[in-house]
Amino acid sequence: MNYDAVLADMVAVAREAGALTLRHFARFRDLEIGIKGPADFVSDADRESEQLIRKELFARYPDWSFTGEEFPPVDGADREHRWLVDPIDGTTNFINGQHYTISIALRRGNATVCGALYNPVSDEMFTAVAGQGAWLNSERLTVSAQADVGLMIVGTGLPTPNLSLYPGSYQRLDAIRAPIGAVRIVGSAANSCAYVAMGRLTGYFEETGFVDTAAGILLVEEAGGIVTDWWGRGPEHYEQTGCLIVANRATHAYLLDKLKDVPMKNAAHRKSVA
Repeated sequence: MNYDAVLADMVAVAREAGALTLRHFARFRDLEIGIKGPADFVSDADRESEQLIRKELFARYPDWSFTGEEFPPVDGADREHRWLVDPIDGTTNFINGQHYTISIALRRGNATVCGALYNPVSDEMFTAVAGQGAWLNSERLTVSAQADVGLMIVGTGLPTPNLSLYPGSYQRLDAIRAPIGAVRIVGSAANSCAYVAMGRLTGYFEETGFVDTAAGILLVEEAGGIVTDWWGRGPEHYEQTGCLIVANRATHAYLLDKLKDVPMKNAAHRKSVA
């Protein structure tokens, strides 16, 4: 199947969701915020964005299945094709007036076949179709060629210390932070993957949800990067656990060496949506 037309629809829907969320973003100080769990915020904009995306995608592809962040999944007549949607990746960023991402990925069976990541604040649309490269608007992307450890720029996420969601986060940060050039917390797993694909980061690691990163993983792979879990294993592991490394070759080798022996207590709780 040729997915070029499907990707064009994904881009159009992501832009619609971007316009909707930007209207909320402009008044971020007044947003109605609920709490799904510790440090996991949800806003009216999250729900409205997912409702819009769901409506528009089902209007175009009524039989395909859908998994989103805010509402229960829908199993359509066609279960081979499934949308994975994060309507606002980086909700904490969003509610504080910082950059966020809208992520739409399409799975066919156990493979991601195309993805669109949209940062409405910067108006950056990242796209990929399997086998056709990764793109930022009309510019083809490649991961950074940086191999000097002292110049590596690595992204991650960092929960507050009183939370037990991601045990060992600070130990992992301590393991990797010297002698690399810098650590950056982008605040959106999807955007972090996009930054690796275009070379703003040389690598990124985190324990995160697969719905958040499915499109970003495809971007990195299509840009020539390497994607594994923290022990060098493939999608059959990181899609289940969320323990993800996306990086250029040199940064991947560095992170693998530093992360593989750090104790991990929380790797079994995540389930694949594929």
